[in-house]
Amino acid sequence: MAARVTFLLVILVVLPFPSHCADPDPLQDFCVAILNSTSTSLNGFPCKPASEVTSEDFFFDGFTKEGNTDNALGFSPTFGNVLSFPGLNTLGIAMNRVDYAPGGLNPPHSHPRATESGVVIKGKLFVGFLTTNNVLYSKVLTVGQMFVVPRGLVHFQMNVGKEKAMTITAFNSHLPGAVILANTLFGSNPPIPDDVLTKAFQVEASVIDGIKAKFGA
Repeated sequence: MAARVTFLLVILVVLPFPSHCADPDPLQDFCVAILNSTSTSLNGFPCKPASEVTSEDFFFDGFTKEGNTDNALGFSPTFGNVLSFPGLNTLGIAMNRVDYAPGGLNPPHSHPRATESGVVIKGKLFVGFLTTNNVLYSKVLTVGQMFVVPRGLVHFQMNVGKEKAMTITAFNSHLPGAVILANTLFGSNPPIPDDVLTKAFQVEASVIDGIKAKFGA
């Protein structure tokens, strides 16, 4: 009996579970997304009929141009997810190109549906993430060095070099999502009540209102 129980436990450990994946496993070779469909579909968009699929559905040139970093944060993400590259639909993968001006910041944010990995293509970046125990893991990375951010954890990247910087990042979801902390807390619609934020941050309402004003809330 003990041997049988041990055997079953081993099987449970080594068998792949769908819940381990960020996106469900596909049940067909491909499912090029119909982005403007009004049909309801779970964990993906409806598929374009195979007879209408062309080679162009499997290629994406969005990363060939540098992003415009002329903004308050000095960074620009170019998204290679299912919304811009419908051929990724149901395949459980996406990529981004992120450009940084000197001093540019990809502000603290999280991806609720994916782990992120990335490589520095140009420049020098300070990369960090925080655990659920409020521990910061961080390092300054240069060209060719790689990083990983576990799914759902808050993280950031900042260009600490004197020149422009650029990364290519990858996700194990065709639509990883992004929760940008400052925008979420101070720019939501409808806005989070001041009473909540003043108590959470232990500051006066005028401070909260001043921050909200910067995010259009």
